Amino acid sequence: MADPKNLDSEETVDPTGAGKSDLKPEVKKPVRKEREVPTVPVNLNEKSEQLSSFLESNCPENISAFIGAEADIVTITVDKKNLIDACNYLKNDNNLQFNYLSLVTVVDYEAISETFELNYHLVSLKFRQKIAVKCNLSVNDLSIPSISEIWTTANWFERESHDLFGVIFEGHPNLAPLLLYEEFEGFPGRKSFPFHDYQEW
Repeated sequence: MADPKNLDSEETVDPTGAGKSDLKPEVKKPVRKEREVPTVPVNLNEKSEQLSSFLESNCPENISAFIGAEADIVTITVDKKNLIDACNYLKNDNNLQFNYLSLVTVVDYEAISETFELNYHLVSLKFRQKIAVKCNLSVNDLSIPSISEIWTTANWFERESHDLFGVIFEGHPNLAPLLLYEEFEGFPGRKSFPFHDYQEW
């Protein structure tokens, strides 16, 4: 039998739980870490090393090219005013013969450096070599000469880049939309494009 003197000190339990507080304990959110941008070390094979050395020694001075490398491919970075000369050299030099344009890509660095980087991926079918030509464009001037007269495959690649990023290829025979329709507003390839705000109908 309970001691009546200790009744006031004993804890009473409410089976309904009505007396409990509705406040939930504060949960601390985990601190979000900065995303690390993965990097790929340069790993050129012997043929690519020879190509890089050849370009370092023989690339015409008027092109003012910077010879570099990314991952397993040699790169040549030029100003857009020298793009046509650089492409003609890479295609027509007997020691190079980059006669196939496999791809044109645009990389959006608008938020970082207010630039867009164009990459022209070339292949020499004769020598089984590859190279990437790079050009950087200011977001305030996205015009660059068309290379569609050098490689016909550039025609559709440039139209695609114009559709998605708004790059203007001067001298292109027909920059009509390839992937989008005429009334489409904006450039959906850009990181700044408001995908969640866009309404199709």
